[in-house]
Amino acid sequence: MSALSFTTLALSPACHENLERLGYLEMTPVQAASLPHVMEGKDLIVQAKTGSGKTAVYTLGLLNTLDGARFDPQALVVCPSRELAEQVAQEIRKLARFLPNIKVLTLTGGAPIRPQRESLAHGAHVIVGTPGRLIDHIEQGSLNVSALRTLVLDEADRMMDMGFYEDVAWLAAQLPRQRQTLLFSATYPENIQKLAARFLKQPIEVRLDAQHDQQKIEQFFFEVEEKERYQAVIRLLAHYRPASAIAFCNTRARCQALADLLQAHGVSALALHGDLEQRERDDVLIQFSNQSCAVLVATDVAARGLDIEALDAVINVDVTQDTEQHIHRIGRTGRSDHTGLALSLCSPDEMRWALAVERYQDQPLVWKSLDTLTGHTDRLRDAPMVTLCIHGGKKNKLRKLDILGALTGDGGMSGDAIGKIHVADFVSFVAISKKQAKAVFKRISQTPIKGKVYRMRYMQEL
Repeated sequence: MSALSFTTLALSPACHENLERLGYLEMTPVQAASLPHVMEGKDLIVQAKTGSGKTAVYTLGLLNTLDGARFDPQALVVCPSRELAEQVAQEIRKLARFLPNIKVLTLTGGAPIRPQRESLAHGAHVIVGTPGRLIDHIEQGSLNVSALRTLVLDEADRMMDMGFYEDVAWLAAQLPRQRQTLLFSATYPENIQKLAARFLKQPIEVRLDAQHDQQKIEQFFFEVEEKERYQAVIRLLAHYRPASAIAFCNTRARCQALADLLQAHGVSALALHGDLEQRERDDVLIQFSNQSCAVLVATDVAARGLDIEALDAVINVDVTQDTEQHIHRIGRTGRSDHTGLALSLCSPDEMRWALAVERYQDQPLVWKSLDTLTGHTDRLRDAPMVTLCIHGGKKNKLRKLDILGALTGDGGMSGDAIGKIHVADFVSFVAISKKQAKAVFKRISQTPIKGKVYRMRYMQEL
């Protein structure tokens, strides 16, 4: 039996069976270093890079202490963004399948508060939410935290960057003193140390190397003049032709300008930044995860919580002044069994920050010249899918299989022309092959799903 096997943990047979079914056989380094302490009920500070498997660490810990017969919130996971909260809740539900009737509830801003209050009134075991909305529910009396056993602060460094220190401190002060507190962070700045000293009891610290496997992520730097930066992104896309890429910009203005330029060159690009409304953010993320957007142009804060397993490339349009943030950016590619590219554009004014990355990584950067790039900029790779929006969802009793069955049955579509299907409360999103999208729309838009014809539209122009 491997020392990294999940079977070495004192989990129930049903939990082990579920882990095996999900393909969780060997623990990642952060799981192996953290889970034994979590299972002992210790407070923990975990510093590890993105994609290291931290969600399973705190999920298995909190599930191990749940009393399914009590419909009181017993675990609270605080996240910096709605997107991360949704992803965390989905992961918890997967890992909790071995437990009957466990309710995981997401409480975030950008969504009506009344349905959340009504759902809380019927009880829940695990709450996942953002600081502001959690405070609203506690102050209004709809969220009772008196039975809480576990507090998780996920991506705590991002919460601090976004100005949530006082909110998180207020939340922690409302919870029972006798609890387990688990803090996860990609970096460990001073405000995280301050938060940990205030609310964790004799925490065990687990710090894993923030570096990425050089065999999985090829990293290249390109020197550019400021005036050629946007055109350089187009040249990188034409040469490397990634199927999916995130282009990181340091400012919202640059983010939107680059997205507009890429669209003008025929690239299905979308911007993700703080000026967008929550509904707009949701639409952008759905399209990117559906492969109907080839390039996501994003600021660091806006991209937090975004988890794309098979991302081909990260392009740093600007070099970030935060060295650890650079590591966090490029760690979004080359995950699991995939390889990835990290391409950074660096002006002479940014050279000192590139050298800081070199010192942090303790190995020389690999520099390339833009003049070595080939590829025609008039034949840029486009997204293979478009996203179909169906105006019906969970509240209309629709399920993924209902939609798939209707589209491949009366809709006449082949199964290989349909990609991801996401069903929300009042709307559903379906990825459809761009090659077939125009030809099939008239027929599928008139196809009933569970006996009813729903209004449909494509989220992009064809």
